[in-house]
Amino acid sequence: MGFFMTFHLSYKFRLLLLFLLCLTVLGWATSNYFVGAIQEIPKAKDFMANFNKVLVWGKGKTLTQEASVKEADLNNCPSVSPYLRGQNKLVFKPDLTLEEVEAKNPKVHRGRYHPEECKASQRVAILIPHRNREKHLLYLLEHLHPFLQRQQLDYGIYVIHQAGSKKFNRAKLLNVGYLEALKDENWDCFIFHDVDLVPENDLNIYKCEEQPKHLVVGRNSTGYRLRYNGYFGGVTALSREQFFKG
Repeated sequence: MGFFMTFHLSYKFRLLLLFLLCLTVLGWATSNYFVGAIQEIPKAKDFMANFNKVLVWGKGKTLTQEASVKEADLNNCPSVSPYLRGQNKLVFKPDLTLEEVEAKNPKVHRGRYHPEECKASQRVAILIPHRNREKHLLYLLEHLHPFLQRQQLDYGIYVIHQAGSKKFNRAKLLNVGYLEALKDENWDCFIFHDVDLVPENDLNIYKCEEQPKHLVVGRNSTGYRLRYNGYFGGVTALSREQFFKG
């Protein structure tokens, strides 16, 4: 009987020891797990932060690419503008005012305009020598602004006025206009334009080419024929290089 009791206590004691040992092992394992998890949290945060950075960078890159694509789309206007109409019937309003001309061309600022949907192939300066021809000038500006805009040109119009009563010197005015225009912009092309010649057909593109170009072969008053053989006036187009060579 005594032996039995001793054995019984020994058995319970061993079970208690085994239970305590299990608790110890479980506690150690659990503590290591949570310590490891706590140590991994900053790493996880760093990972997510870096991941988000990659996402943001990727998104930014996509936006940049989209902007680049958009800019690339706007780099060059088409070789033939989709807004051209061809021959246009000209109507001259007797009581036309400068305010009306300005109101019809809200995107023109101080004689300057550039297309918003694309980049023009040339920057064109229109030089108009002028004296005592206000009505002609208004008629020209009224039709010339929309004419040039339909051609999708980046342009500026310069009116060079000669004061006084001395003989009108067209050539000198154009030279002055050329130099003054270059102070504003490094123009690619210069159009020397008489004030009383209004273009009728916007298929006649106001651009410079490899050789100086005569943009007005004739006028309605002469049956659209040259005034005389070798005539090179009215409206002409020259690049900077061609002007210097001339």
